[in-house]
Formats: sequence, structure tokens, C-alpha cells
Amino acid sequence: MRPAVRREIGANPWIWHSPVTGEALAEVLPRLAGWGFDCVEIPLEQPGDWQPANVAELLGDQGLTPAAVLAVMPPGRDLVRADPPVVRAAQDYLRQCVDAAARIGAPVVAGPVYAAVGRTWQMDDAERTAAYEQWRENIAPVVAHAAETGVRIAVEPLNRYETSLFNTVDQTVAAMDGLPARTIGIALDTYHQNIEERSLPDAVRRATGRLLHVQVCANDRGAPGDDHLDWPGFLDALDDEGYQGPLCIESFTAHNATIAVAASVWRPLAPSQDALATRGLAFLREAERRPARPALFSPPPA
Repeated sequence: MRPAVRREIGANPWIWHSPVTGEALAEVLPRLAGWGFDCVEIPLEQPGDWQPANVAELLGDQGLTPAAVLAVMPPGRDLVRADPPVVRAAQDYLRQCVDAAARIGAPVVAGPVYAAVGRTWQMDDAERTAAYEQWRENIAPVVAHAAETGVRIAVEPLNRYETSLFNTVDQTVAAMDGLPARTIGIALDTYHQNIEERSLPDAVRRATGRLLHVQVCANDRGAPGDDHLDWPGFLDALDDEGYQGPLCIESFTAHNATIAVAASVWRPLAPSQDALATRGLAFLREAERRPARPALFSPPPA
């Protein structure tokens, strides 16, 4: 029998706030710690929204670890099919995310680090191949900078309504071919992959050693467990993949006009945002205590 991996569980301040500022973090982080979360994702929507030194101190005071700095890609932040000044500005922003992650001790910068969310266009096979080549060329300086700081880049495939570039694990793995696996990999989000993958467990297994970060929520972006997802199969697949990083609840509030429109959250997804976080935490804690199961592959007898 092989024991299941016991992972840290985190949350994202977007459950309550956008933009995520220093003031928002000072309000949310003590509550996350009080509820028993282990870690937190910290979005950096705009450089200067929060100061790394202050956030590092706050994390230490609350006993929380930084799971990731999230790169945010609004209109105009693009590395593909964009004018050179736009590409340079996006690269500069991503390097700032890397620097912020290094200063607070976050192991990864995660997000759709390729094109603005909501930007879609139709591509044939040749155009897709060319787009991936262009992305590799333009992300390479960011990857090199990340390697120098010890931070890794976790590329998040999004659903078809939010991008036409990277929707599946297979596409993302193919696009990263030639980039160093020690520095760049995949951020898997159950919301997007529930739409795009025929099997969440199979999607995890196809990450082929590139899985760096995992975001979780219900199929409707509510609390994990309030849904129809195959959580036992998903968690078993993470064990098979050898993923020992955190599970971070990412959701959004319908009570903030900016983020509600950006994330298409038109109704409350739980009795309250606090309930969304705490119900998700309780479900994931229980799911992580699932019984051990046999290994998929038994070692040959001595």
C-alpha cells in the first residue's frame, strides 16, 4: 500500500478582494491563518499593489507560506501576436512578478503567461505552431531570469472562452518543448480543466513531470466538494504524478463589480465568501485523509 501525499491547502484573496493590495492582505491573511489554512496565493495585478517586504513580514507573523505569486494578464499584456513594445512591457511585468516571488519566498509565478485573458482568435495547425514558437522565444528571457532567482514559472491553460492559445495540458506541454523543465512547468486549475479535459486524472498524468502548481474549486467556481468532480481520482493522480505542492482554492466574489465581470461570476457561489473558503478547506482536509491505496506499479520481487 502506498500512502497518499498530504499536501498544504491554501486560498486566494480574490475570494474576497480585487485588486489585492497590501491593505487587503492585512485583512485576509490573519483570517486564513485562524481558519487553519497553510498557505496563500498572492496575485500581483499591478506592480506596487503590495510591497514584498511588508507581505513577507505579514506571512511570517501569521505562520502562512506563500504558495505562489499570480501573474495577471489583462488586455495589453501579451507575448504572442503583439507589437514589440507590448511584448517588452509584458516581459518586464513578468520579471517583476518573479522578483516579488523571490523576495517573499514563493516558489512559483503562476498564471496564463502568454496572452491577455479573453483574447481569442482562430488558428490552423501551422498558425498554432508559429504562435507557440513565438511564445517560446518571448517567454525565454523571463524563464532565464526566473532561473537566476530560483523561482519557477507555472503556465496555466485556460478554458476556450478565455483563450484560444493554451486550453489543455497536452497543448501546454507541447508548447514548452525545449524550455527547461526545472524552471517552467504547468499550473493546473480544476475549473478550466473540467471544461477542456475529458478526465481530470488523465490530464494530471499527462503533465509528464511538469506539474508545478494546482488550483482547485468546484466546477462552478464554488467550494471544492460542492460539485460533481472526481476528487478521489484527481488526488490519486496527483500522488501518481509525485506532486507534493499545495492545493489552492481560487474563486471570486460576485460582490466586486470589477472581478465579477472579469471572472463572469454573476451570482453568489456559497452562502458567503467566508463559507466558500472554510467549506472548501474542510472538504480538502477530509479528502486528503482518504485511505491509502495500492501503488499503480509494484516493484519486482527481489
